[in-house]
Amino acid sequence: QVQLVESGGGLRQAGGSLRLSCTASGSISSIDVMAWYRQAPGKQRDLAASITSGGVSNYVDSVKGRFTISRDNAKTTVYLEMNSLKPEDTAVYYCNAKIKTRGYYSYYWGQGTQVTVSS
Repeated sequence: QVQLVESGGGLRQAGGSLRLSCTASGSISSIDVMAWYRQAPGKQRDLAASITSGGVSNYVDSVKGRFTISRDNAKTTVYLEMNSLKPEDTAVYYCNAKIKTRGYYSYYWGQGTQVTVSS
């Protein structure tokens, strides 16, 4: 019954900015870590950024200083603010969250949102 829905993807020129959002809904007891993964054509899905329920963030080296992950007070929405975008940031971005429901934690995925950065 848990769903993660992403939004905010789109097309930007190099150097531009985008803000992605992901909202969790359903039979949720609590949410632990939330994260953004990305998958470029022909490549595997890799972690871009994560944030714990306490607000501690982690980033892959290639986005450090450019991307910022955050979450709202209700811990149901995670954001990814992307600045100084580069063509290599082009990928489908997927929201992921560790969510407690039915008495235990499981990981859930959003459907993905496309980010395209032109040179």
